[in-house]
Amino acid sequence: MRVEALLTLLPALGAHGIRIIQSNDDGWAEQYLRSFHNALVASGHDVVLSAPAENKSGSSSLDIEPSPRTTACQYNSCPANSGPIGRNSTSPRLNWVNSYPVTSIRYGIDTIAPPFWNGQAPELAVTGPNVGSNLYLQVPFSGTVGAAVYAAKEAKIPAIAFSGSSGGTLAWNSSPEAQRSEVYAQLAATLTNAIIASGKPYLPEDVFLNVNFPAVEGVCTQAGQFKWVLSRINMGLFSDRDMELCGETRLPNEASVVGTDGCYVSVSVGDANDKTTASADKQAVVYNKLKGLLTCLP
Repeated sequence: MRVEALLTLLPALGAHGIRIIQSNDDGWAEQYLRSFHNALVASGHDVVLSAPAENKSGSSSLDIEPSPRTTACQYNSCPANSGPIGRNSTSPRLNWVNSYPVTSIRYGIDTIAPPFWNGQAPELAVTGPNVGSNLYLQVPFSGTVGAAVYAAKEAKIPAIAFSGSSGGTLAWNSSPEAQRSEVYAQLAATLTNAIIASGKPYLPEDVFLNVNFPAVEGVCTQAGQFKWVLSRINMGLFSDRDMELCGETRLPNEASVVGTDGCYVSVSVGDANDKTTASADKQAVVYNKLKGLLTCLP
């Protein structure tokens, strides 16, 4: 991970280091997750990772108590017969839970993270980046989204779910670090730090952000080439009007944003009660926090 640019993000945005709980649905040893973890740490945050012991993609909001493992964790990242939860022996802020994403972040919030923070709760929850997009009809089934929604709705912790179009699973120790993993980590850290710099409350109550990055390919291979667009999750044919932006009262859906040529990232303001698009007034709150980053589609 090249961290020089990341180290400049926090002071440039006026943010300060905070307590962050991190999870995903692809597994605790997935490179996308670890690259983002490193980027957050490089930005000055105190981050505790609590993610599934293995890939649990598509598990939505399932929440089942962890059971003891009988086989090795993902990519042989823990030995067989390791119990229901565990951690990296040399980096104890990296933790696995032998269950689903929601269970993993719940254990992280309630049990794993507080001892590192003198009993204090996380100030922000982040999930992903997911290996592959989570757009529109994929959102209700995504474990990455499910974990963020649990944090926002049940734990009342502002939450952001990140996903990247570039697929292909990677072990945490694959070398060299994949360019797509590094770029997604830089982008996710940029948005996270912008939300933090905007001040508390970081997001409205019962709101999560669903953020989707286009593929890292072609002309989109460096973090600085990507642009951010406020979007909506569902199509909204029968929904109330969105906030007025770019001369419209209907935000572009996230699939159309990511599919537009020019390296556009979709940032949807989600309702944690049903995983659809949040109301116009809550969209406006997020817009005012991120307006320095956001642009209109061409």
